[in-house]
Amino acid sequence: MEYALLVALIAVVCIGAVTFLANGTKSTFSSAGTSLGA
Repeated sequence: MEYALLVALIAVVCIGAVTFLANGTKSTFSSAGTSLGA
């Protein structure tokens, strides 16, 4: 039971980290494209 809760918590953290990194990468590419005049 505790292991299932731990696995669920880790999954939520991983999904949150991937979403956060994806948003940061998207904004980085967007600002880089804007500065290049693309």
